Amino acid sequence: MKIRTILKYKNVKHSILLGIALLVSFLINLPRVLQLNEIVGNLSDSFAQVTIKDVTIRTVFLFAFSWLVLQFNSNWKFSYVHLKIFSRNLITITVNVVLFFVAVFLFVFVHQKLTGANMYSSDKGLLYFVYAVVLLILVFISRILRYQIIRQDDVAEKELLKQQSLKNELEALKNQINPHFLFNSLNSLNSLIRDNKPATTFVNKLSFMYRYILQSGSEDLVALEEELKFLESYIYLIKTRYRDRFSVEIDVDNRILTETMPALALQLLVENAVKHNEISVSNPLLVKVYSNNDFIVIENKIKPRTTFVDSTGNGLVNLDKRYQMLKKKSIIISNNNQKFKVKLPIK
Repeated sequence: MKIRTILKYKNVKHSILLGIALLVSFLINLPRVLQLNEIVGNLSDSFAQVTIKDVTIRTVFLFAFSWLVLQFNSNWKFSYVHLKIFSRNLITITVNVVLFFVAVFLFVFVHQKLTGANMYSSDKGLLYFVYAVVLLILVFISRILRYQIIRQDDVAEKELLKQQSLKNELEALKNQINPHFLFNSLNSLNSLIRDNKPATTFVNKLSFMYRYILQSGSEDLVALEEELKFLESYIYLIKTRYRDRFSVEIDVDNRILTETMPALALQLLVENAVKHNEISVSNPLLVKVYSNNDFIVIENKIKPRTTFVDSTGNGLVNLDKRYQMLKKKSIIISNNNQKFKVKLPIK
């Protein structure tokens, strides 16, 4: 599933749709209301006589028709947005046409039953014309309402991203550590444990990771090759803890190593697998990182931890937002056949 496309469509407020439907119904029937109150003369001898019952039926039916058309085109039709565009358009046109003919047929039937008068053919012709024009106008209004919501969402999202960016900058400043102090400390530690090869390697890997994090902090996108080098250092640190219970298989086409991606994306996904899955002798964790067409895929079998996992659950959402901002694409997440898979666009 795509995180971005699964975002729920906001509905146009029902009060707005009701107001528009009521206004359309009133305006269309206004000439008959004026004639009923003898403000204007007879519309034509070719049309049915205007009565209170006639005006009431016309107003109620046109209001119901307008509301259904607005509701469908503004809100309901987005329930099948996942379908192909041809299927979506076919369903939309079919439903609107069905609403049109059903509304006209029911109106003629109910009008004749309640008033006891047959409608003139000219009146029926005008009825079809009016409902067709109203349908087209309402479809146009629905598109305007949907466009307004999209614009409002875009503005709100940009403002939210701006606030998050400022918040992240503030957090970075608050949590900033003097790099020279840390590197001097690591060098001092290295001199103390120089006879311990595993410990020395661990400190060197940690030093490389910290340096990479500092450098990539000023860059939005980094080369895949650099990300893989950083990931290898991170894997070493994790294997120091879990040893043979944890492993990562990397199979990436050398031809795409120069392609770019958001910094620390691979490490985040491997860390996510470590955080949420059991790692034991009986259940070792294997994470696969491989290239597949225009994607880098990170995959692991699902073995949920039985212990509590302290997690905000925002890691994947934030990563997807970074992809949308930096590469104008979304990550793809699947959870099938006991496998958790994330596909990162690389081109």
